[in-house]
Amino acid sequence: MPLILFNKPFQVMSQFSAHPERPTLAQYLDIPGIYPAGRLDADSEGLLLLTDDGQLQHRISHPRKKQPKTYLAQVEGMAPPGALETLRQPLDLGDFVTQRSEVKLIQEPAWLWPRTPPIRFRKDQPTSWLALTISEGKNRQVRRMTAAVGLPTLRLVRIAIGPYALATHPLLPGEWCEVDAALLDD
Repeated sequence: MPLILFNKPFQVMSQFSAHPERPTLAQYLDIPGIYPAGRLDADSEGLLLLTDDGQLQHRISHPRKKQPKTYLAQVEGMAPPGALETLRQPLDLGDFVTQRSEVKLIQEPAWLWPRTPPIRFRKDQPTSWLALTISEGKNRQVRRMTAAVGLPTLRLVRIAIGPYALATHPLLPGEWCEVDAALLDD
């Protein structure tokens, strides 16, 4: 039962079936029978876990299992302390209320690869970086959270899922490695 860590590039679809306009996982991974345990939208980059084991896929992606997911978000504007505190609390996004999250203002990570194409640059609009850890993973949740506090997300990179992180498995976009799934049992 392989567990594959994959660094999903920007604009790649989190699926193996063909897409009419965008590349898919099939262009990067030629391992029969594996499927993503969770998703990343096309506009997001970073860590995606894949496996051929349905029970393992369930343990990773089911909401009741609450595998924390950590993201780096480059947001438009300077993040005031009040916005960070609002992001940490349950936040009503209309169709659901988020659980508490961990949010920190950080410096732009020196190790982060450049995005292709780069985000839009506007001299008159500064950006800031946040590290957010959530236990859910609803559709476009982090983007919706930052927008709700007036900080639209320009770039979103998932860097960790549970015990698996790009910090301990440095992969460039499009690269992958196989890891021990036993860490999920700890």
